[in-house]
Amino acid sequence: MTDNKIILKAEDLDGYLTSEDMDDLKTLDNMFKDTMKSFEPVDEKKIIDGYDKMGKKMQEICAKHPNIKVYSFETEEGAHAECSHVISKLRDINTDHQEFMYYSQRAYEMLFRMAYTDKHSDKKSHIFVQTPVNFPVQNYAVHKIPDVDAKIENTVMCVMLRGALLPSMIMSKEIQDYSSHKYQTPFALFKISRNDTKNESDMEYIMDLNKSFFNLEQLDGKDLIFADPMNATGGSLVTVVKYLQSQGVKPKSIAFFNTISTLKGSIRVTRALNNCTCYTLWMDPVMNEKAYIMPGLGDAGDRLNGCDTKEAPRNMIQLIADYGHNISGLYRKQLFEIEKIVLG
Repeated sequence: MTDNKIILKAEDLDGYLTSEDMDDLKTLDNMFKDTMKSFEPVDEKKIIDGYDKMGKKMQEICAKHPNIKVYSFETEEGAHAECSHVISKLRDINTDHQEFMYYSQRAYEMLFRMAYTDKHSDKKSHIFVQTPVNFPVQNYAVHKIPDVDAKIENTVMCVMLRGALLPSMIMSKEIQDYSSHKYQTPFALFKISRNDTKNESDMEYIMDLNKSFFNLEQLDGKDLIFADPMNATGGSLVTVVKYLQSQGVKPKSIAFFNTISTLKGSIRVTRALNNCTCYTLWMDPVMNEKAYIMPGLGDAGDRLNGCDTKEAPRNMIQLIADYGHNISGLYRKQLFEIEKIVLG
C-alpha cells in the first residue's frame, strides 16, 4: 500500500493457478495463434473452423470449473443466436456509442436471467399493476414472475469504475424489477485501474482508497455483485475483494458478471476467491501481451462513456451527468443511491 493505494501484482494472481490450469491455458494460446495465421490474408473458412475448435475446447475446460458459467454453455440452444447477435454488435468496430449502450443493456439483462431466473423453483411471485385503461372501471393486471427474493434481496452492487458504472446500474434495476419488495441495492464504489505501462506478465492493479466510496459494515455478510463488461486478467476484482477481506468483511457470496471474459481471468477469479461465481455472456480464448482480450471488443469503458482527457478526468457525478436525461430517468433510484454515497 502506498499513498492510500492498494496494489496487486500479476505474479500474485498467477499463484492461484494450478499446473493443469496452465496446461489448459497454453493449449488455448496455441490454438488461437494457429487461427491468427488465417487473419492476414483473411481465410474465412479456416477462421470459422479455428473458432469452432476453440469453443469446444473452452467448453471442455469450463466443465472442470463449476463456478464459471458461460451463457452459451449453460442455456438452451435456442438462446444462443441472441447471444451471438448481441456480442457481434458489441464487437463491431462500426457500432456507435448509442448502439453500444443499447446492446450492453441487452447483455446484462441476459446475464441476469441466466443467474437468477432461468433455473428456479416452481414458486412464483406476482406483479400487480394498474393500467391506463379506466373505463368502465379502473383496470388492473396480474403477471407471474419467478420468486427470486431470497437470491437478490441480500445483495450489494459493487462498482469498479468506470466502464462498470452503467452495467452495475442495469443489474441493480433488474434486481429492483424482480424483487417483490422492490428491493433497492446499496452501492459501493471502488476506484481501481491497471498500470497500462506494464505488460500482462507484470501488470499492477491499483485501487485508490481516496477516490472510493463504500461502507465496510454494509458489505459484511452480503451477496456482493460486480458487473464489469470485460474480465481480462481478473486482477481488479481480486484486488478489491482481498482488500475488503483484509478489513474484516466476510461476503456471503460473490457474483461477477461480464459481457466478455477470458478463460484465464475466469479461472484466476474463481481460484482466488471463495464462493465466487463468474457469469459471462461470451468467453474469449486469450489476451495479448498488453493484457487486452483477443479478439475482444476494444475499451468498453470508452465505448460506453466516451474518453476522458488526462488533464480533466471526469468524476463519478460528471459521468452520471453525461449519461443524459433518458438514462437518468430510467435509473433514477440507482442514481440516487450512488449520489447519496458519493455526496454523503
